[in-house]
Amino acid sequence: MTIKTTRRAWLAGLSIVAAGVTALGAPAAAANDAITIGALRFTSHGAGFVAYEKGYFADEGLDVTFEFFQAAQPIAVATASGDVDFGITGVTGGLMNLAEKGAIRIVGGVLHEKKGVDGMMIMASNAAYDAGMKTVDDIKGHSVAMTQVGSTFHYMTNLIANAKGWSMDDMKMVPLQKVGSMVAAVKSGQVDVLIMVPHIAKALAGAGAAHEIGWLNDYAEYQISTMISSVDNIENNRDMVERFIRAYAKGIADMNRVFLSGDADPAEMEELTGMIAKYVAPDQPYEKAAKSIQTGAMYLNEGMALNKTDVAAQMKWFKDQKLVDSDLTVDELVDSSFVETY
Repeated sequence: MTIKTTRRAWLAGLSIVAAGVTALGAPAAAANDAITIGALRFTSHGAGFVAYEKGYFADEGLDVTFEFFQAAQPIAVATASGDVDFGITGVTGGLMNLAEKGAIRIVGGVLHEKKGVDGMMIMASNAAYDAGMKTVDDIKGHSVAMTQVGSTFHYMTNLIANAKGWSMDDMKMVPLQKVGSMVAAVKSGQVDVLIMVPHIAKALAGAGAAHEIGWLNDYAEYQISTMISSVDNIENNRDMVERFIRAYAKGIADMNRVFLSGDADPAEMEELTGMIAKYVAPDQPYEKAAKSIQTGAMYLNEGMALNKTDVAAQMKWFKDQKLVDSDLTVDELVDSSFVETY
């Protein structure tokens, strides 16, 4: 993260120069706060890309850089260490451990499963499908891909198992560390089941690389991802956190209005799709990426409101499964002072 440190030092230098100009009687422009956001190259993280491209962060005096990761759990580690200022990640065992150490807190909600809106798709590998896995009822006894033990993918599988009355021991959870590795494993038939965001899942199904067998929100509506920041930022730079949330929430409002309303202006749809494609699919032609982005949008929490009740339920599961040894409470994990909670 040397680049980030250097950038902040550079901005500090600008402030010194500005002070000198002011002394000579000329007006000085205040330097923006330089911040870094930890994200995945997912359409569901697109509100931040839109907020950046449309100038919402700049309007709040924030100079934003994105740091991209291969899985959500490492984002929590990077936020705790100060390598990133804000991170988009789900409730995980790792997140809870870092929060218990006083390093990070949840400050808002980002992605939420909602009935009637396409969310996480449940998929069968071609090999499993050909062998008889046609519905979610057929998952019992099979292997399921996840990034890490205690990840959001682990918890999603529990939601299905719980709805079906199964034990987690009825499935073989396979930790593959990265989302890309999960996708590769289901394409090659090394794992039987994949739960994946729609912009990736629909492309896989459309290409015949895997089969759709269900949707997670048929079994549960839950708070998939949250926005986290360091305790240091919350306690010592609260104004910056508030400005960040205002800007990000504007990006969420644009995403929901344009991609989920069903009557968006085509020109605005193209505009937002182009903004997101630069980050989600930087190596793909726009024409190839556009459809998966537009059909892969998920419901984002308006105003970054947070389903705190569901966060508490997730925490209980991690404790009950002995995936985390923690006395952490939801009020210690969540700072409820920035957004509406429910």
